[in-house]
Amino acid sequence: MQTIETIAPLRKGNLIKQTFPVEGMSCASCAVSIESMLSHEAGVVSASVNLATNSVAIEFDSKQTSPEQLKKTVQSIGYDLLITENAKEAQAGLQEVKYRQLKTNSLWAGILTLPVVIIGMFFMHWQPGNWIMMVLTGIVLFVFGKQFFVNAIKQAKNRSANMDTLVALSSGIAFLFSSINTIFPHLLHKAGMHTLIYFESAAVVVTFILLGRLLEERSKSKTSSAIKKLMGLQAKTVTIEENGIERELTIEEVHPNQIIIVKPGQKIAVDGTVISGSSYVNESMITGESVPVEKTKGSKVFAGTINQQGAFKFRSEKIGRETLLGQIIRHVEETMGSKAPVQKLVDKIAGIFVPIVILIALASFTAWMVLGVHDPWYHAITAFVAVLAIACPCALGLATPTALMVGVGKGAESGILVKDAESLEVARKVNTIVLDKTGTITRGTPQVTDMVWLNKNAENQYAPYVLGIEQRSEHPLALAVVNYLKESSTNTIEPDEFINITGRGVKAIFNSTKVLIGNKPLMEENSFSFSEEIKQLAHQWQRQAKTVIYVGIDNLVVAIIAIADSIKEGSKEAITELQKSGIEVYILTGDNAETAQAVARETGVKHVHSGLLPADKALFIKQLQAKGKIVAMVGDGINDSPALAQADLSIAMGKGADIAMDVAKMTLISSDLRQIVKALHLSDFTVRTIRQNLFWAFIYNLIGIPLAAGLFYPVFGWQLDPMFAGAAMALSSVSVVTNSLRLRSKKI
Repeated sequence: MQTIETIAPLRKGNLIKQTFPVEGMSCASCAVSIESMLSHEAGVVSASVNLATNSVAIEFDSKQTSPEQLKKTVQSIGYDLLITENAKEAQAGLQEVKYRQLKTNSLWAGILTLPVVIIGMFFMHWQPGNWIMMVLTGIVLFVFGKQFFVNAIKQAKNRSANMDTLVALSSGIAFLFSSINTIFPHLLHKAGMHTLIYFESAAVVVTFILLGRLLEERSKSKTSSAIKKLMGLQAKTVTIEENGIERELTIEEVHPNQIIIVKPGQKIAVDGTVISGSSYVNESMITGESVPVEKTKGSKVFAGTINQQGAFKFRSEKIGRETLLGQIIRHVEETMGSKAPVQKLVDKIAGIFVPIVILIALASFTAWMVLGVHDPWYHAITAFVAVLAIACPCALGLATPTALMVGVGKGAESGILVKDAESLEVARKVNTIVLDKTGTITRGTPQVTDMVWLNKNAENQYAPYVLGIEQRSEHPLALAVVNYLKESSTNTIEPDEFINITGRGVKAIFNSTKVLIGNKPLMEENSFSFSEEIKQLAHQWQRQAKTVIYVGIDNLVVAIIAIADSIKEGSKEAITELQKSGIEVYILTGDNAETAQAVARETGVKHVHSGLLPADKALFIKQLQAKGKIVAMVGDGINDSPALAQADLSIAMGKGADIAMDVAKMTLISSDLRQIVKALHLSDFTVRTIRQNLFWAFIYNLIGIPLAAGLFYPVFGWQLDPMFAGAAMALSSVSVVTNSLRLRSKKI
């Protein structure tokens, strides 16, 4: 059944934020009551109930209150807070028991209700039939539907009401009225009226609502399937190497700095760095990318990913909830517990809904008794019971959280982490996207794009010199040259002397040979000559915004190297799609204008602003907002934090374990810009589903309550039978949850 993780408490001084499972909630009114009571508790900063997950996220001051006190507060209004260390397992067990009991009760209530309906519909004048219906209906109500009455009494003791109150009142009064007429039939006969019997209505209302809750519980468990999948990715055991001996440990026994062996087909248990061996690893369950990623010595590996064919060893670094997978699960749990702005309005409506419905039912009863011409008792009782039966705020309470749970879960499965519900709602309104260049549009790591030698002999002779020199340099561009030459299997020759010339390059001596690697001024200052071919290539590459460095040997430039930060695969495609959908795209970068323009030309971006400091980027976003733009800022983390903080929606591009989850409202784990398009689609689908859900939640009541009250009877002769009212009430919740589940099949 549905599983709820008790989120580990987050501490900020005395403030603790923790999520607790709640037992006993049945509708949105319950959620509102619990929130209200907890919010007024001394020391509680905020309390947010999620009906779909049966949990409450509470931020409280540990010096003023405690989980035990919070539990007492919740218990005082008829519910319970699970605060034990194994609350998650305890709730899962209770829910399993509850589901089985609900299944049994629904089955037996249905079996006993069937003869009641047959007698009530087809043998209504058979006198012994009333006694049989009274006994069978009594069993349905007070044995299999007992919980409705128990909960209603608890609510009454606390001077409150919820959905159980409506069910207990409607079915109880119908049963009581019918029983009096069965035992004392002469009472209505004396008044010249027919004996009125509502046993079938009472039994059907309870049976349908039990059935509706059964379907609802089953559907709700599916809405959290994404988080179950994520939790299911965690390996149970792991093979470690200790003093040359392999042994198996459970995942709980693993600690950092252990050597872990990963064999073909195995799940990776914790985060770490490969120390030997190589393989391809399927990271799709975390990043959403289906292509396996090569892992060699020095590569990072993450818990929950699956090794393919090869084998390797890695050193454990992060375990448990500190792993990337653990952070994703915590992130998703917290988001599922958050509330979209529209939910606050729904909560207000749900909070006053039940008392208003009871008043409408009483008003309908009174109106029929006073104004009714024909069979006033019949219409008054029918209206009273049907209004109470059809009006259920449960669907209202489920409309937002179930859609949110499915949407957030679907995003997590695709490598899109949403920090809170509000971000998901804002994302669909975004009409301007600001992109950082380095690390967002580009890879963020300079790479050699071209390397040309004067002739083949020079390459064969001097390439080992270049590798030997650049391996000693700490300049970022030197690493690009080293990687390039290593890929071409170049040998290394160590220099006899090495001198770093700040702002120019490096100088080295091999026996008596002088070698310089650096920019043009370095070559000119040392009187090196350039061939015409070198000059032309340099000019051509600079126009393409590439950084050019030269290799000079004995006063002659023998090679020229172009280095550039290449555009990431998918960046152009994503930008084109965003622009097609009417979103304006900007590039803001601290880089020079020539490079920024080159990137803009290649990706099709029309608006470019270069040479900006982090504060300038934030100011520019503010200016866009002043023009009425809803701005999303996409950056790669801390350096862009002022702009991310200023934007209406901040999106961080993740880089594996270095992901800046806490900075932005959304995090794209795979660093692929195409994920932005998916994130906006996800937002659109989720908000659309919430709106559809609210429509279904309201439409049943908007049509059903006037029909049940008999408002249309004087004109059209229509009045809703309590049996159908009960069915409609159950159907509204099932409709909402089923509609949310449709979101799982959407392609984003």
